[in-house]
Amino acid sequence: MEEVVRTADTGARAPGGGAARLLFATALIWSLFQLWYASPLPFAWGVLNLNFSEARSLHLAFALFLAFAAFPAARSSPQDRVPASDWALGLIAASAAGYILVSQEALAERPGAPIAVDIAAGVVGMVMLLEAARRALGLPLVIVAAVFLFYGFAGPWMPDVIAHKGASLAKTMSHQWLTSEGVFGVALGVSSNFVFLFVLFGALLDRAGAGAWFIRVSYAALGHLRGGPAKAAVVSSGLTGLISGSSIANVVTTGTFTIPLMKRVGFSGEKAGAVEVAASVNGQIMPPVMGAAAFLMVEYVGIPYIEVIKHAFLPAVISYAALLYIVHLEALKMGLQGLPRPPGRRPRDRLIGYGLTASGLIGFAGAVYWGLAWFKAALGPWALWAAVALLALSYIGLLRLAAGYPAAEDGDDMLTELPPLAPTVKSGLHFLIPVVVLVWCLMIERLSPGLSAFWAIISLVGILLTQRPLLFLLRPAEPGAGGLEASFRRGFGDLLAGLVSGARNMVGIAIATAAAGIVVGTVTLTGLGLVMTEFVELISGGNLMVMLVFTAIISLILGMGLPTTANYIVVATLMAPVVVALAAQGGLMVPLIAVHLFVFYFGLMADVTPPVGLATFAAAAISGADPIRTGVQAFFYSARTIALPFIFLFNTQLLLIGIDNAFHLFITIAGALIAMLVFAAATMGWFLVRSRIWETAALLLVAFILFRPGYFWDMAFPPFESRPATAIEKVAASLPAGEFLRLMVMGEKVTGEKVTRAVVLPMGKSGPARRRLQSAGLRLNVAGGDVRLAAVAFGSAAEKAGLKAGWRVVSVAVAADRPAKEWAIIPALLLLGGIGALQRRRQAPGG
Repeated sequence: MEEVVRTADTGARAPGGGAARLLFATALIWSLFQLWYASPLPFAWGVLNLNFSEARSLHLAFALFLAFAAFPAARSSPQDRVPASDWALGLIAASAAGYILVSQEALAERPGAPIAVDIAAGVVGMVMLLEAARRALGLPLVIVAAVFLFYGFAGPWMPDVIAHKGASLAKTMSHQWLTSEGVFGVALGVSSNFVFLFVLFGALLDRAGAGAWFIRVSYAALGHLRGGPAKAAVVSSGLTGLISGSSIANVVTTGTFTIPLMKRVGFSGEKAGAVEVAASVNGQIMPPVMGAAAFLMVEYVGIPYIEVIKHAFLPAVISYAALLYIVHLEALKMGLQGLPRPPGRRPRDRLIGYGLTASGLIGFAGAVYWGLAWFKAALGPWALWAAVALLALSYIGLLRLAAGYPAAEDGDDMLTELPPLAPTVKSGLHFLIPVVVLVWCLMIERLSPGLSAFWAIISLVGILLTQRPLLFLLRPAEPGAGGLEASFRRGFGDLLAGLVSGARNMVGIAIATAAAGIVVGTVTLTGLGLVMTEFVELISGGNLMVMLVFTAIISLILGMGLPTTANYIVVATLMAPVVVALAAQGGLMVPLIAVHLFVFYFGLMADVTPPVGLATFAAAAISGADPIRTGVQAFFYSARTIALPFIFLFNTQLLLIGIDNAFHLFITIAGALIAMLVFAAATMGWFLVRSRIWETAALLLVAFILFRPGYFWDMAFPPFESRPATAIEKVAASLPAGEFLRLMVMGEKVTGEKVTRAVVLPMGKSGPARRRLQSAGLRLNVAGGDVRLAAVAFGSAAEKAGLKAGWRVVSVAVAADRPAKEWAIIPALLLLGGIGALQRRRQAPGG
């Protein structure tokens, strides 16, 4: 299993001697540099205060050097040593990436006019980057990047719909390698600013022992239930997903324990592996860490990371809840039982204990929140030091509590019996301190993701250095058999190993974001993004659902060879703006974050989709089952993850957009959760008992209504009423701030084709009608009852919606006074209750 992770994430080579020490030192220096760059120290001390171009250059230089040193050129290449040729290629690649760093001032003096050395550095760097991508990520990403590079040169010979004038070698290399538009663009910037720190945070937290603790807590809490080991696998994978953005590492970390236990209680090898894959892959959508692609949304969508977390939270939770229910239904089908619970308290006492624990945690969270708020107000500049002191006291108190129980790493009894819940939880509560620091900095202090991760890592460094010595003092018989000095050495060794592991895990991500930057650079160089709208509209016929299916298929196909991050960058760059623009032309306002999450969710399937899903192969290696069958079963279990994006595009309340009050939030969460469980029951063909065909169809209908209650409600009660075109200014002036103006327009395209379409335009701040219309890009010509577009501003929302000067406004739509669409949930629940009553009768003897 270590070989699987090394091959996929950190490089298959494991040399010894001086080569191993050099790789160790390089990775360690990379991690230390990234921590320095993220910290406030460069600004405070004025030392190594690099700008974003210099930081990206150094970031890629480290990644390229490690890629050539750690990843063999072929399967036949030596894995126990690094050939001299790979050392040389690594140095050449790192030099080409570092050219930006050492020549930045000279490049700034000749923007857009590269000399021969600049072009040579770009060509060499591009070739080295593609070779590094081939080694670390496989051939598919290289092919995609090469196709886009070729497109940049061969524009004049392309089909008319995507033709362009072409670019010379000098222009292409300057754009792709010497500016921030291509390889060193936004994607690589996100990798160097955010992703590295979160990957490092996960590696250090796992090294501290949090991963093993999460697994034990999951088993202690759920292992006794029907199909308990599989349910524990889902929860432990979700918890591990909090600290790991790698599906493959998640599978291997938790699957080593979960898959044998699932097989022990009756799951087949294929189903055990598939449950682990479905749970591990979904770890990338679980806030607050999520996968690397989530950080790219911060730049591509232009919203804070805390907003990404907010929008991704509900879909992630209900997706995991549905997977738990799927496991429960599988257990019901096979008549499985859980593992025997250790003797202990009565059920009533356990329930009281759970309630007291939950209320205690809520009370503690409230005390921390309000207490720190009081500290900030009362102590002023000393509040930070007071908070650090309280954090240190809490850490010591939790360690003292943990010292009374065996640690997760001190012995593994999960394969023979369930550990008791309370002692298991108490043995690792101190692992939550870095997570609390991360969440506090992100959500309360509203620090940047990079700075939040930095402070969380600093708290983790303190835990790694002091955890073993303090536990030795508190329970001398446990971890420090060699004495206090040995405990310090082990803690320091864990810290170094975690820093190196985090850097090695980042090689593939950094290479992927750099190579995917070639695609982004080609789009900006050739103007491909401008013609994609017409191209996709031609293919889909302007139908939004066809366009979404087309986008999903592209993601799935690319996912067969591209890692999740690269898949997201390619598809989001090409398709996200197109979907938003064409949806607006159809009168549907789709938030950009919804489209990016749509692409992100389908990109997750890269690690599941047969025949090349790496997470599937890792799970199959553990279970001993056929990887293709495991992948097909995992894809089937992931149907809920595939259905969710189509739902939240049309019902953005699932992304917590447009929630008016607490009751509305409750209805949204409850409806979405019930809908996802019903959808899972329909896809499994089992609710209370095996479902008949018509019951499955009815369950799918119930799930659809709960997910999108407005679909049928809009047929009965139209959401908008039509007003004459002459009322446009009156309606525009009356709309609240942030609302949208809905118009029906008619005109001719350049081709002479007559079109009639509904468009949605943002009205922005409140004010006079003409000013609000002009802010959306419209100037009107009103003559009697005829209203025409006198002008459409370049780059405005009106132009992006496809409006042209001279088109006529047919009508204006205003919101209708109608019952809330949530009333549609009631008949859906009644239908669900009827199906449940019928199936319960069949459950009864003789029924």
